[in-house]
Amino acid sequence: MAVPKVMIAGCGDIGTRLAVRLKALSWDVTGIRRDPARLPQGLPGLQADFNEAACPSQWPSEPVDYLVYAVAADQHDEAGYRRAYVQGLEHVLGWLGERQQVPRRLLFISSSSVYGQTEGEWVDETSPTVPTGYAGQVMLEAEKLAASTPVPATVVRLTGIYGPGRERLLNQARQGYRASGQAPQYGNRIHADDAAGLMAHLLEQDWTGAVLGDCYLGVDDDPAPLHEVLDWLRQRMGVTAPCLEAPLRRTGSKRCSNAAARATGWAPRFPTYREGYAALLGAEAT
Repeated sequence: MAVPKVMIAGCGDIGTRLAVRLKALSWDVTGIRRDPARLPQGLPGLQADFNEAACPSQWPSEPVDYLVYAVAADQHDEAGYRRAYVQGLEHVLGWLGERQQVPRRLLFISSSSVYGQTEGEWVDETSPTVPTGYAGQVMLEAEKLAASTPVPATVVRLTGIYGPGRERLLNQARQGYRASGQAPQYGNRIHADDAAGLMAHLLEQDWTGAVLGDCYLGVDDDPAPLHEVLDWLRQRMGVTAPCLEAPLRRTGSKRCSNAAARATGWAPRFPTYREGYAALLGAEAT
């Protein structure tokens, strides 16, 4: 029986979680990053710089079934985003072309920043994408690049990822931060394990012949207002420090639906922030 060959470009936190899941299914997985030595033991790696147009000498000559582009920008400004998500994708697609490889599918990991809604509206994969910031604008440009190639592409728009090492909100709650309940700011979240699980599920679906859509939102079941989440976290941790207004990094407010992802048979292990953060806090206590 054939074993799918997967190249994960940008094998950081989420990419590595995906790689571990696929290895457990006996898939042939290679993680691509600048420093493959940082990959878990036993996970094959390939050293590459996505800023370079030249194809890495170690790039495989045999067919590639799936390319997952899960790069994270290492510089958080428009130039850094453009290098990571547009130019980097152009280069990796060029490497495929140089080797005359046409994978079954490209899985491009994008962001819900492509939406510009600010009034708590529900959004799904068909909602207007009119981002106001450079992050969403560049991501949308990269999505269009992914869709323009000869390789069938599926975009996964992940929402606010949390999990081990991604604990900004937990730290704010520990410091006693709160948010206003007036005109609540809705946020969308997905645990890192669920983000990787959704990606693995979509690849499995494609490999078994299921028809995938062009786009899926990666989000849990419960978009919740920030004040509710902070209040719950403070109560859960027994924080009695004086309350401070939370420094908000985003001005958007929307509620993302995971109905399309769930329709494929996927379900989040952590359906709401309560289960996800409870697991994090439990791990800290052990």
